[in-house]
Amino acid sequence: MHETAAALADARWPLAPPAEAGWLRELTADDGITGFMSPALPDAAWLLHSLYEHEVGPTDMSFDAYARAVRAGGGKDVIPGIDPAEVLDAPTGEHPGPRWRRLRWAELADRLGDPTVPEGRYPCHSSFPSIRPGTWPAGLRAPSEGHMDRPDWNRLVDLLAAHGPHGAETACLAYWSPLLQGADFDDPHLRAGVLADAKVLFDHPEEEKWTPSNLWARDLSWVVCTDYDLWATKVSGPRALVEALLADPEIEAVRVPWAA
Repeated sequence: MHETAAALADARWPLAPPAEAGWLRELTADDGITGFMSPALPDAAWLLHSLYEHEVGPTDMSFDAYARAVRAGGGKDVIPGIDPAEVLDAPTGEHPGPRWRRLRWAELADRLGDPTVPEGRYPCHSSFPSIRPGTWPAGLRAPSEGHMDRPDWNRLVDLLAAHGPHGAETACLAYWSPLLQGADFDDPHLRAGVLADAKVLFDHPEEEKWTPSNLWARDLSWVVCTDYDLWATKVSGPRALVEALLADPEIEAVRVPWAA
């Protein structure tokens, strides 16, 4: 992380009074331990966190088995064509590297014969039921749980600014679940800023690599929620914003009717 980016994030997103989360607490009737999950306002879409596939493709070896084999001294011979550093040392929250491509959930679901999001479930570790727990292939990087990666976060900020009540100058509040940093459950961790500066939150020295559990406009027109336990981020707001998310070619967003 660059020191200048961290300093910029700290300066432009100062701490806000915990009471500022009161509206969201009332709206969701929740304590926000994993994030405040907003209802549709009046519409909502889920931004599916990025999947990545190595150019070698999915393998018959699970990620866990691969990591054990590498630690046992297997090195680059464990899976020919894959360098262990590409799988085990890729930075959290970043694109894994030049030999990886973004794999859309819909493409993987079609390949496996699974629904993109199983009916009645949230997008999470139980998605893609054809991949049994503990057997996620080493050639696939599963979506991040509880946070977005940098490309998705940056694109979402751009779309929010394009549809915000005051564009890039839309005043916002950002909230982090206490589970992300061992904070006091009774003292919500909030910061205040504007959308023009929201991308630097990814490099904030205290919340590094954890995108906010919630980001919302002060005029209450939209709310973003990245639940600590989920592989997707819910965006609740005006229909025009939701339609823009669904149509955007850079991210993958879907409506999940049972979790609207």
